[in-house]
Amino acid sequence: MEELLDLKWKGRAQIPKPRSVRLEDGRGLPLLYFPLLEETGLVKHCFTTRLGGVSKGIYESLNLSFTRGDEEASVRENFSRVAGVLGAAPEQFVFSDQTHTTCVRRVREEDGGHGLTRKKEFFDVDGLITDVPGLVLSTFYADCVPLYFVDPVKRAIGLSHSGWRGTVGRMGRATVEAMEREFGTRPEDLFCAIGPSICQDCYEVSGDVAEAFWAEFPENHEILKSKGNDKYLLDLWRANEIVLKEAGVRPEKLAVTGLCTCCNHKLLFSHRASAGKRGNLGAFLMIRER
Repeated sequence: MEELLDLKWKGRAQIPKPRSVRLEDGRGLPLLYFPLLEETGLVKHCFTTRLGGVSKGIYESLNLSFTRGDEEASVRENFSRVAGVLGAAPEQFVFSDQTHTTCVRRVREEDGGHGLTRKKEFFDVDGLITDVPGLVLSTFYADCVPLYFVDPVKRAIGLSHSGWRGTVGRMGRATVEAMEREFGTRPEDLFCAIGPSICQDCYEVSGDVAEAFWAEFPENHEILKSKGNDKYLLDLWRANEIVLKEAGVRPEKLAVTGLCTCCNHKLLFSHRASAGKRGNLGAFLMIRER
């Protein structure tokens, strides 16, 4: 499948071999998977590409956003295709309501369909956790960082959205702490993945954002590179890696994908590469039903 496009792998010499992410065609739907999470045997998961759907124009073709101007029928068909690969029904999906917070919500069986088959009933939630088999945790992206969490001991999972605000606010730690509180998860038991998102070479930020990261990560200056004129390049992958390791996740149980949405805008939606004219990618994670 990688011969579809010349994927540009960015930056990190320590990306393990085989790579920490795999591109695979399922029923004509090219999706990304994380071998480290598959090793647990507990979950089904994927990260979507922009390929294999029915949306047109700037949303071509697997757009998963109802709010960016695409036709609703096309978006629903796109979700149906993802559901088919996961072996799930639309009523099993639970959507986040992302507003760049560090709010994490535990979802239960009665939350099934939230955002897809029924109206949203909770808001300002960038992270979801559950121990209910069959619920499909669902978060959405176009440059921000997806964070996957799998606890094979307590049979619990988490999925969180982390842009720069979430990262400087340590969304990864907030998710780990929520799983500790709700399920008794031990951080050292977690298997985690930092998914496709914008790389440092592509992510220019202003001085006020840089100052927030210097304050939160005073010993990790490699997170930022100066471009001059009060502009900096920010490494969200490295920052989230630091957050997760400091929260107790073991290095050997953490996959840093190293795949840039902006560099690979023919494969993945990127807000920066498209100047905001784009659809949304989706991250999905569920506990296998016994």
